[in-house]
Amino acid sequence: MAGQGSVIDPDVLRIETDLVVAALYQRYGLDFRQYSRASLERRLLGLVEKLHLQHVTDLIPRLLHEPGFVDRMVNGIAVNVTEPFRDPECFSAIRQHVFPVLRTYPYFKIWHAGCASGEEVYSMAILLKEAGLLDRAQIYATDINTDALARARDGIYPVESIARGEKNYLAAGGTGRLADYTLQQYGSARFDSSLRENMVFSQHNVVSDEVFGEMVLVMCRNVLIYFERELQNRVIDLFQRSLVHRGFIALGAKESLQHITGGAAFECLDRPARLYRAI
Repeated sequence: MAGQGSVIDPDVLRIETDLVVAALYQRYGLDFRQYSRASLERRLLGLVEKLHLQHVTDLIPRLLHEPGFVDRMVNGIAVNVTEPFRDPECFSAIRQHVFPVLRTYPYFKIWHAGCASGEEVYSMAILLKEAGLLDRAQIYATDINTDALARARDGIYPVESIARGEKNYLAAGGTGRLADYTLQQYGSARFDSSLRENMVFSQHNVVSDEVFGEMVLVMCRNVLIYFERELQNRVIDLFQRSLVHRGFIALGAKESLQHITGGAAFECLDRPARLYRAI
């Protein structure tokens, strides 16, 4: 099998990947044509091995003819790595630079694009609540991965994840205990329902779907690194059109607007935190 130690011809893998990507785009309108090729090929090979198939192109018949398989496939391709208060310096910078601006709004919207399983969405809600701003907020959490979105809606995570997040929570400026915002039983922790009251979870593909308008802050962390440069430019343009005047963007620790065409429309407020503001 392709995923079990056999020698893979890189040219054949490239052709097979192109065919799968074309099937996704032509049949479902899902555009993976400018995703990082190395990441895409690696994840397709993992899916082939998991399904006990011989070749990457063996995915195509199931993709075209098996109901629901497209969701399973996309969930296998989409990256889903997150944790509570990941990169706490980002949340600390948002408290410092963005929260004073949020206080001037009677009502504001925040968009977590590529929210994965939602830990960082709840992290933001906690900081907003502690700052007395959650009642004014509408938080939109979107992802292409339906399995991850379901976990985000439920807000249920392993207790160990919450324990690991305690240190990051305090480093981000938290004023209590992260565990106080959860109900813990049977090895799982569920975030308090009051945090979800101002959240909307929705499937959205930043590659092909339209803008979410009038956002004061767009959080899109560790998503752009999986895109080729042209697609990065397109996504940043999408975010720019989704922002209010002088709105903010927060990116992942390994991402930057420095070499992106649309990056010229933003000023860097905190380089280590990857926090930017529209000029």
